Amino acid sequence: MHQEYDISIITINYNGLKDTCELIDTLPLENDKLEVIVVDNASLQDEASIIEQHYPRVTVVRSSKNLGFAGGNNLGIQASHGRYLFFINNDTIIETKNEEQRNNFLQPLIERLESSDKIGMVCPKIRFSWGNHLIQYAGYTPLSSITMRNHSIGFGEEDHGQYDTPHQTPYAHGAAMLVKREVINRVGMMPECFFLYYEELDWSMMIRRAGYEIWFDPSFTVYHKESQSTGQDSPLRTYYLTRNRLLFVRRNIHQPERLLSYIYLIGVVAVKDCLKSLFRRRLDLVKAIMCGIIHFNKKIAI
Repeated sequence: MHQEYDISIITINYNGLKDTCELIDTLPLENDKLEVIVVDNASLQDEASIIEQHYPRVTVVRSSKNLGFAGGNNLGIQASHGRYLFFINNDTIIETKNEEQRNNFLQPLIERLESSDKIGMVCPKIRFSWGNHLIQYAGYTPLSSITMRNHSIGFGEEDHGQYDTPHQTPYAHGAAMLVKREVINRVGMMPECFFLYYEELDWSMMIRRAGYEIWFDPSFTVYHKESQSTGQDSPLRTYYLTRNRLLFVRRNIHQPERLLSYIYLIGVVAVKDCLKSLFRRRLDLVKAIMCGIIHFNKKIAI
């Protein structure tokens, strides 16, 4: 019989041992009401064994292949036992003022979840871990159904408490999100068809369609090192952003906006990005954009 926990903290490790260990070091492993699960997404080295040796209270789940962001988290869900599940990127740090706050850092978010049966997911404030720790996320604005554009509230601003009021938001941020298990049981786990990028936005849509609300609560802050593993200008990132933007439209936008969005994203955004990449002599990015469009047109299980 497995032990019951109030909270399951799930993070994914993929060739990121240093970051993962730095995150684990900020978590209250001694808290008996909490379990920490690290999903190793088939790292090139045996990083799972190192984590097991250094952190015996951490549950390490090994994947035989890289399942992506959603697939890795879903593997963690299947191994978890908590009533609440906190998904957090391994390139983040939890900063607390004292031991009591450290042991209960998720309590304010849990209280927000339990304040209404309608609330299914809550995200904390997210700030960049470098420089002046500027704000990365204080909620999202709605996505345009045509351009697929929105913005992260407070992005790039100094934190003077201007976003310290909890509020409802249309989308969660995948770097840190707390979800009730009953919500997952009802709407399903994360959609694995994306592999990388847009999963949390699509999952947010699934949760909202089921009648739940998503909230931003700044009661505590997560510090994010940002996407160091893929790079901000890499073919991998370009490919999945191109492909998954179109896939998100297919899954979530109705006609006639869907057709208009396809025309805009392919005929305007993709063309513009290709021209910019050609000007910079980045043929690898041009190829990534074209492959993203072509592979989107192939049959994908949705």
